[in-house]
Amino acid sequence: MIRSAVTLNLIETMTQGPWIFWHDLEESLKKVANLGFDGVELFTRSGTDLDANHLKQRLDHYGLQLAAVGTGAGKVLHGLTLTDPDAAIRQKAIDFIAEMISFGAQFDAPAIIGSMQGNVLPSGNREETFKLLAEGLEVLGKHAASLGVTLIYEPLNRYETNLFNTLEAGSGFLERNEFSHVKLLADLFHMNIEEDNLTESIRKSGNHIGHVHFADSNRKPMGFGHTAMGPITEALKEIGYSGYVSAEAFPFPNPDAAAKQTIESFRKFFR
Repeated sequence: MIRSAVTLNLIETMTQGPWIFWHDLEESLKKVANLGFDGVELFTRSGTDLDANHLKQRLDHYGLQLAAVGTGAGKVLHGLTLTDPDAAIRQKAIDFIAEMISFGAQFDAPAIIGSMQGNVLPSGNREETFKLLAEGLEVLGKHAASLGVTLIYEPLNRYETNLFNTLEAGSGFLERNEFSHVKLLADLFHMNIEEDNLTESIRKSGNHIGHVHFADSNRKPMGFGHTAMGPITEALKEIGYSGYVSAEAFPFPNPDAAAKQTIESFRKFFR
């Protein structure tokens, strides 16, 4: 069964971005549970930022699951990417993501690689950059496999990366490299920018999809833009998707209203 989740950013120094809830773990979990979500997707400073035992206790208290953990802080706070020309920086990026994978694995939750994939630099070589990305995903996929979880790789829109922008491109990359335990993230916001046909892309890449980000065409909560969710829902059901549909969206018009809009949209299309 497809499950609902909502994003929570716990980095106090950040105050804007596509996350629904912010900063207060206890109060946010209480609101998430009261609205009827199944889980929460966390964005944290590092893999050691939270006490895992305490988080488990609080999630159990509210009847919630950890849906996924984001790794973007590695890029946002530390400037780390898997495709940096500097080998020392690439190793730091791998270490950072591996730590996030280990943290998430304690909850059977995957880690997501989005912005930490990096870019082909103006002075860089495209094929060499893809090779560096493949090397990083190979190491991290094996680490995830050793802990019994998957690693989620996210194709981003052209304004955020010049690597892979579509599910088809991401699927081809995974297939060519035969990664262990690496799946794709189907982010509906990015897909609205890059895909010719969202439902066909989902059908064609179905066996590679391991996580879904639930945001409308303008990155507001689903229902505030022009995404046609009905056919997307049917496509996800056709491919047998049974993971999380997680709201990585702007907290518009405010976090509480955004969360309410999200769960109402989720119930409309998935229940």
